[in-house]
Amino acid sequence: MTTETYRDAWGIPHLRASSAREIARAQGRVTARDRAWQLEVERHRAQGTSASFLGAGALSWDVLARRARLDDTARRCFAVLEHRDPETADWVRAYADGVNAGLAAGSRRDPAFARTGLTPGHWRPWTPLGVWLATHILFAGFPAKLWREQAIRHLGPGSVGLFATDGPGTAGSNGWLVSGERTATGHALIAGDPHRFIEDPGVYQQIRLACPEFDVVGLAVPGVPGIAHFGHTGTVAWAITNAMADYQDLYRERLRRTGAGVEALGPDGTWHRAARHTETVEIAGESPVEIEVIETDRGPVIAGGPEGLDAGVAAYGGTGTGTGTAAGTTVPEGAQAQALALRYPPRVTGDLGFGALLPLLRARTVTDVDRALDAWAEPVNVVQAADTAGGTLHRVAGRVPDRAAANRVHPVPAWRPGHEWHGTHETPYAGLTDGVAVMANQRGPATPLGVEFAPPHRADRIHALLDARRTWTADGMAEIHTDTLLGSAGALLDHLAALDGLTPGAARLRDRLLAWDRRMDAGSTDAAAFAAVRGAVVRHLAADPVFAPLAEPPAYPEVLLPWLALVPRVGFALEHLLRAEKLYGVDRPAVVRTALEEVAAEPPAGAWSDTHRLAPWRALPYEPGEPEGPYGPGEPYAEPGLGGDHDCVLCASAVPGLTDRAARGPAARYVWDLSDRARSRWVVPFGADGVPGAAHHHDQLPLWLRGELAPVVTDWTLLERTEETDD
Repeated sequence: MTTETYRDAWGIPHLRASSAREIARAQGRVTARDRAWQLEVERHRAQGTSASFLGAGALSWDVLARRARLDDTARRCFAVLEHRDPETADWVRAYADGVNAGLAAGSRRDPAFARTGLTPGHWRPWTPLGVWLATHILFAGFPAKLWREQAIRHLGPGSVGLFATDGPGTAGSNGWLVSGERTATGHALIAGDPHRFIEDPGVYQQIRLACPEFDVVGLAVPGVPGIAHFGHTGTVAWAITNAMADYQDLYRERLRRTGAGVEALGPDGTWHRAARHTETVEIAGESPVEIEVIETDRGPVIAGGPEGLDAGVAAYGGTGTGTGTAAGTTVPEGAQAQALALRYPPRVTGDLGFGALLPLLRARTVTDVDRALDAWAEPVNVVQAADTAGGTLHRVAGRVPDRAAANRVHPVPAWRPGHEWHGTHETPYAGLTDGVAVMANQRGPATPLGVEFAPPHRADRIHALLDARRTWTADGMAEIHTDTLLGSAGALLDHLAALDGLTPGAARLRDRLLAWDRRMDAGSTDAAAFAAVRGAVVRHLAADPVFAPLAEPPAYPEVLLPWLALVPRVGFALEHLLRAEKLYGVDRPAVVRTALEEVAAEPPAGAWSDTHRLAPWRALPYEPGEPEGPYGPGEPYAEPGLGGDHDCVLCASAVPGLTDRAARGPAARYVWDLSDRARSRWVVPFGADGVPGAAHHHDQLPLWLRGELAPVVTDWTLLERTEETDD
């Protein structure tokens, strides 16, 4: 069978093959060539073996992956897929075969292998499912339930709504659909940008997959076949955002040891045998760690054990400050239980939703997309689609279990009845208003399925920008992608306006901020001053004695702690905290006054982009002594300055009160044009190639920083055919 590889001016792979199976193998092979290091990091993360070459910093993640049974769940799901959908299972197997064929050549291109001593391994047929699980296990933010439990314990039930916001560690996106009645061509446009942690290499791979059955361009997840989230088949296009649904549960378990193993107290009031075994986690440069893996009838235990949370955490990256209980003792009613079990749909059903991937590639209409998404499992997304015949689609896709309302809010007791799952919710649909639909993680069609949603600022701003012009073109979408108006600034500015009796310097700063246009532009000194005052308000507010119990690091694994950190929680919920009628007796005017005077005494010297800089995650941090820097041969490492902010459409998220650096932002931007796919546009933060110093490693970064998009090339004669062997 014939497979051809072409590349455009940005090094983006365009693949042609004689069958869907061969195109999957070609996708795996070219991804291994371009991103061998990234693929192997993701494989090891899915298996819980990344500390073996990345060191102790990866240990907490590895332990979570092992205890959550990610690799075992991937195996289970692949076995179910083989039984229910053998064609898709064989297609996934072909992708893994392609990765294996390309890894040797790809690893020779990337110095990270030599630096760590890592030898490329072997991809199993279920490895892509494991990569998908590892990428999305924290996507729904189940650790937020631990935060809510803490907040309710110390501040009461009202704190759930008070702190509810698109918080740290939660992925989001902007997306909008403009129907043909609102475009210059009479055909729909779909545009947006997924907000993820920015990684280098990037979390999305621009690619084209063509065979006699389909010809699709889109953004793939490296390590996973097909194009799941953002694609254009020529006659239909689709895109997603995080629905902010709640579909994972935490159960507090009562565990005890017996001569035969471990037992868990069930809702029927009796003790049931739990599955148990031990595993050894290797750590580069250190002694290995043995961990206990326990699974109850609810799910895998991810924190704690029969001896309590301390014993379950201290050995591998936890704080070890919680209250444990001795083995075999009885936990008093209402006291903290000994362990946490995670229940997540693929572990329960054996279905990861991969049955949707081939039908999406074969889709020709929105009806086809809609039908394909009936098989979607997780993450739960809001989907928009449009086709060349004028059809549109706006729906939620994924599986949300039907269970008690308390399950969504906080961990629930495993030993009490009433917290079981009873099937799944029907996924809601929505329509368009005046030819437009906007999705930006705000409350919308998915409202009945979630607890916390993003503030409405991004969605409202996108609506306002779209309403400012009746007719749109693909080229006009960049001005929406890059809009920097900060919708959440009003709460703090209102507090500033109410202050009197300020020192002259503070009064001048206050008046300057009240006259500010509220845009977080990269070159704005006013935006920098606002951010400085905001950060100071967050820090002083978080330091109030009323919040002191929430500042104590809880006894949970380190990988979960970002969801439990007080300062980011206050920073992202600041608008709510400042506007609430009462705030537990906190003197908010005094807090704002103190922060303003503090910044006025030592104001920021430069513009917003001087401190608001892109801080991408790299599995192997860049070292200044490397012969080739991440921006090209011999170029020094420098974090580029950014505009935007958390509640701007240009959502480059700083963490108020903690850092101005942005680890999260647009992991890609796209515009799908249904009038002519060749008019579509896209960009990623770095480039198509994952190898530092390669020509296409960071060549899209200047475009991304300027808010520009690269053309989607569809004419094969404009592409360069390449000979890329596996030898």
